[in-house]
Amino acid sequence: MTDPATSAVTEPPKIISVDDHVVEPAHVWQEYLPEKFRERGPKVIREKWAPFVHYPGARYSNEISDDGEWGDAWVYDGELIYVQKAFVAIPKIATPTGDPDSFDRTVMRMEPITYDEMRPGCWDRDERIKDFELNWVDGSLPFPTFPRFCGQTFKEGKDKELGLACVEAYNNWMIEEFCEPSRGYNIPLCLIPLWDVDLAVKEVERVAALGVHAICFSELPTKLDLPSIHSGEWDPLFAVCNEHSVTLNMHVGSSSTTPGASPDSPEGVGGTLAFNNSMASMADWLYSGRLITFPNLMLSYSEGQIGWIPYALERADQVWEHHDSWMGNKEILPDPPSTYYWGRIFGCFTSDRHGVKNLDEVGEDNICFETDYPHTDTSWPFSKRYAEDLMTRVDEKAAYKILRGNAIRMLSLDRE
Repeated sequence: MTDPATSAVTEPPKIISVDDHVVEPAHVWQEYLPEKFRERGPKVIREKWAPFVHYPGARYSNEISDDGEWGDAWVYDGELIYVQKAFVAIPKIATPTGDPDSFDRTVMRMEPITYDEMRPGCWDRDERIKDFELNWVDGSLPFPTFPRFCGQTFKEGKDKELGLACVEAYNNWMIEEFCEPSRGYNIPLCLIPLWDVDLAVKEVERVAALGVHAICFSELPTKLDLPSIHSGEWDPLFAVCNEHSVTLNMHVGSSSTTPGASPDSPEGVGGTLAFNNSMASMADWLYSGRLITFPNLMLSYSEGQIGWIPYALERADQVWEHHDSWMGNKEILPDPPSTYYWGRIFGCFTSDRHGVKNLDEVGEDNICFETDYPHTDTSWPFSKRYAEDLMTRVDEKAAYKILRGNAIRMLSLDRE
């Protein structure tokens, strides 16, 4: 990164990544659930698995086969839920020489994998810190794996008492074991019981009292058969988050849907269009009026990228102005929709040169960088190198905000 004032080459600030992923250790629910729930609670099994078939909404066929490959899997309340996959957790063979610079992304495939075969940083706190240290990262917000991006696994379970206990157990593990001893490297991101707003409010109050400022939420709740953000039913949750500075973090896929084109489109189409759910969600929020009612509430679109944001804001404002005569937009919003974006909604990106080039339109106060460790989109172990290249034409003040400062504000972190 070059300082335009001096032409001197400077190092980028240490990165705080607002979207990484933790592969939950096998012991989480067996240690943190109350005794009466442990038999039916999540536990790990090891079996041989047939080749996977990927379905929309990040769902897979998972069939045991004597001719298959070994992999570890989660069973919950007697049902097989999730098999660990090598494109979700970096295999050890991706660094065959032991040197991270030898990282080979091509071995991250849709194949089963065991904990023994994963890079330990995928699930082990202390090994994860080592991986972050060599990657110029000193802060990371970890999204769940087995519970899915906003806890859909427990929402879909039949026994909601067990589901609530699992949410609380996950949050306790996240705070007490994964984050508190990590010296700030792991930043707590908690779940809520999506199926009951009153219980969700209580859980936010509980974890906020423990210093948590981030929860997982769905980008499009109605896709999960939950109330829309316009219904008023979520307002108690939004109010408690507004009061305690708790950001709603919405990862792509947190609606258990992926945007598509043709029913038989190749896999790459869904990956290319993944940002569409973030764009749809942001339009919903901008027009909802909730950002007026709850003036301190902040939203984060994890892995949604940022290049689309300037046009989405432009179009929202144009619709507000040009179509008000028959839509009645101004009855809900006294000011243009984009008014409620600045400083309140964070676009989070792994790789988006177009968005960074349009920094004046996307807003240097509204974007955060992600390393997406340990998924295939990750810039690990080259994130420092990548950040230096990406920030070449960005001044030092803006680079600090993008790589670090905005994350500090979004997550109410006590650091510089």
